[in-house]
Amino acid sequence: MPDLPDTAALVLACREAGLDPGDAVLLRRHATTVYRIPRPGPDQEVIAKVAPRAARARAERAIHLTRWLRAHDFPCTEPAEISQPIDAGAFVVTFWKHYDQTQRGLPGARHLGALLRRLHALPSPPIDLPAAAPLRHFADLVTSSNTLPDDDKTWLVAERHRLLTEYSELDFPLGTGMLHGDAYPGNTLWDGDTPLLGDWDEPAFGPRELDLAPTLQGGIRFGRSTTELDAFTTAYGHDPRDWPGLATLTGLRDLHTLGSFIRHAQHGDTNAVSELDIRIASLRRRDNSSWRAA
Repeated sequence: MPDLPDTAALVLACREAGLDPGDAVLLRRHATTVYRIPRPGPDQEVIAKVAPRAARARAERAIHLTRWLRAHDFPCTEPAEISQPIDAGAFVVTFWKHYDQTQRGLPGARHLGALLRRLHALPSPPIDLPAAAPLRHFADLVTSSNTLPDDDKTWLVAERHRLLTEYSELDFPLGTGMLHGDAYPGNTLWDGDTPLLGDWDEPAFGPRELDLAPTLQGGIRFGRSTTELDAFTTAYGHDPRDWPGLATLTGLRDLHTLGSFIRHAQHGDTNAVSELDIRIASLRRRDNSSWRAA
């Protein structure tokens, strides 16, 4: 297990939860660090998510919401049967059931469309969901960057303002309701033959089109085929591709995807710097060139 600041928090939380962190495997490090905790049987392994202590309310919301969703027969990732979240120094830790994905690829856009249709049809949960606020922290992230050139900073902040002004003037045909907040096929996974929706860090209440835009943006930036997008919109039951407001939402998503690259670039990740340069250059040219998935 790597010797990093969040590792000590993982050890503390595992001890409180009665788990052995000795063979923990680092899966990814973004705003939240994710570990797999091996246990004697494959169905007993858990996923640990270590986030800054400032994200405690978000972690608690994710636990409560997914338990409510499971009680309403919605197929989502399941929190471990542990009293949580667990505070550990400067971090907060949550534990989740592990779903082995080694035997097949991830669910496709069609499965996500069906999941979102079910999610958006549910009643409002008895949980205080924040109002959807696209790019809430983006301007601060950009202006505090120690790697972005000043002219890129100025352009990105202005572009955020332009898109949010357009967003505030949109009419949303699907109305408002509970949102996943980061719904794209990469946040789905299999539980046997059942597709699940995972990563509940950003649920909100807002226009339902916000949950459709990331997958459609994938058709512009990440090579998602027209066939996949057709399957996605058919499964959901609504196709917003002719809606004038979609360009605003995919533009917001374009900026959203820069966040993890800005954070990694600040820590010396040269690959992140390179991809960030490519993405910002294409945005400033206002072209629809393809990007490399994170």
